[in-house]
Amino acid sequence: MADIIQLLPDHVANQIAAGEVVQRPASVVKELMENAIDANATSIKLLVKDGGKALIQVIDNGKGMSGTDARLSFERHATSKITKAEDLFQLTTKGFRGEALASIAAIAHVGMKTKQDHEELGTAITIEGSKVISQDTVVTPTGTSIAVKHLFFNIPARRNFLKSRTVEMRHVNDEFQRVALAHPEISFVLHHNDSELFNLPASNYRQRIVNLLGAKTNEKLVPVEESTEVLAISGFAVKPEFAKKSRGEQFFFINQRYIRSPYLNHAVNAAFEGLLKEGTHPSFFLNLTVDPQTVDINIHPTKTEVKFEDEQTLYAILRAAVKHSLGQFSITPALDFEMSQSFDTPYNYKDKVVGSPKVEVDPSFNPFKDDYQSGSRTNITTSKAQSLKTQSTSWESLYIGLNDTNSLEQGTALEIESKASNETLFEDQSIEGHTKTYQFRKKYIITSVSEGLLVIDQNRAHQRIMYETFLKHITVQNGVSQQLLFPLQLNYSNTEISLLAEVQPDLEASGFVFTKFEGDNLEITGIPAAVLESEVSMILDQIIADLNNEIPEHSFSQADMLAKSMAKVLSIKSGKVLNSQEQEHLVNSLFACKETMLSPFNKPTFITLTHDELERKFM
Repeated sequence: MADIIQLLPDHVANQIAAGEVVQRPASVVKELMENAIDANATSIKLLVKDGGKALIQVIDNGKGMSGTDARLSFERHATSKITKAEDLFQLTTKGFRGEALASIAAIAHVGMKTKQDHEELGTAITIEGSKVISQDTVVTPTGTSIAVKHLFFNIPARRNFLKSRTVEMRHVNDEFQRVALAHPEISFVLHHNDSELFNLPASNYRQRIVNLLGAKTNEKLVPVEESTEVLAISGFAVKPEFAKKSRGEQFFFINQRYIRSPYLNHAVNAAFEGLLKEGTHPSFFLNLTVDPQTVDINIHPTKTEVKFEDEQTLYAILRAAVKHSLGQFSITPALDFEMSQSFDTPYNYKDKVVGSPKVEVDPSFNPFKDDYQSGSRTNITTSKAQSLKTQSTSWESLYIGLNDTNSLEQGTALEIESKASNETLFEDQSIEGHTKTYQFRKKYIITSVSEGLLVIDQNRAHQRIMYETFLKHITVQNGVSQQLLFPLQLNYSNTEISLLAEVQPDLEASGFVFTKFEGDNLEITGIPAAVLESEVSMILDQIIADLNNEIPEHSFSQADMLAKSMAKVLSIKSGKVLNSQEQEHLVNSLFACKETMLSPFNKPTFITLTHDELERKFM
């Protein structure tokens, strides 16, 4: 039998490795920017076209490479970061696998220009699909410039799986922010299609956060600082009242490397316990410094998942540090046992001698001597007021005017209503003497139909009604708008503004009117007729959260997502009391919808209890 096992060619092995390292244009951005940081660059510029599908170029002013190093950098497992296996446990650099450039060159057209500071001329290399096309000596500035064009040009299936330009650019933007937040001492610039999105000068950590997420972020930040032998923590948490519906602004950095860790996320959530609204998540930007020997970052090709040697200790320290910061800056309620008691004493009594309280008892008082009238109404008469005057003189001031007969005649008598005894099952009755609907547990609407009883979930039913209403307004573009007396000013980060800009036409079709849509500012002068001004911020926050989670690509799915988001926020919630007219209107509106049985999120809106099912219950 012939041998069937054979070694793969290098270009095939590189393409397989590229599938682990390069998943989308954002993966290329991450690898190239981290290489620039390892080259001790103080200025990094990122140029992107068509969401990274056409061009990704990273230009840095680092130390550059020689001609030989430039050529070797595209070979597999070629790296200057480690020399022996023990170095894997002392990593202080970003890229150490030696696979990034080789994997990128296997699936794209790559051009590199690099020069060292002490050299007069640099090196230019062109590679297409792992094949070196040319290597020349050129004039170029100190540092390295790498341009990646036509990503996945030789793997059409992978290229077809890429999302739209907007979605891919969103992922590129996320990677850019993660690298920029990890290194505030480096200046970063991001250009997309010849327009500048970010220009971040070298600064401190707080200023870097503000430059990325907007000027209003500064007042939301709470410093978090802690230093122990095991772990050093620095960074900021966002005040609980500014919590978001999505987890987009949660950043952990281990030794200046962005990571994802559900375990550490739980520690921060535990510190915010009791301070957040339901359905919201805290935002934070935390730098954790640990001994490189106690953390393993080599368990995943993207190096975003790590393994700690002592997770329980890190969990306890992180939770305590965040909770202490929230308490230190008066975010959480606390008891201050060191506060001076003089602050609790009114100024008029600060020099007054405190005396012992005296108990005065009237031995002649008998509560059973008064003749109280029984019935539905009891009046305190003038004789009652006269008898009260016989009590201790210290109580006289409380009953001034009770002995005035004229005041009692004018309606100042105290009247106590007795509880009505003729209560009925239904709070609100119709003219015929019975209700058509009944609200149970402030959640369900019960009404009778020919088959039996209909039990409707008021929240899901109203979601369906609002969803179809908004979807019709968006698709037909006939939303009714109400003008605001004063423009509504809202602030979001540049990323959130770009998300809202994607659905701006659909928002305007539903009734929103925007007069400013740039930077980190949003100005609204008109809102849909069914929306209150206080609900606008909640609607936009929900839309941003849904866009981050679902990432729709087509206009129809965007309109559908937008209608769902608005219906979720504006629908009647469980616990709201509805009168009989509101209940009947809800039932009639539900059965006027095109789809009555399911909510927009595919949950049943009602159930039916038939006569036979009710009869069997009594057998």
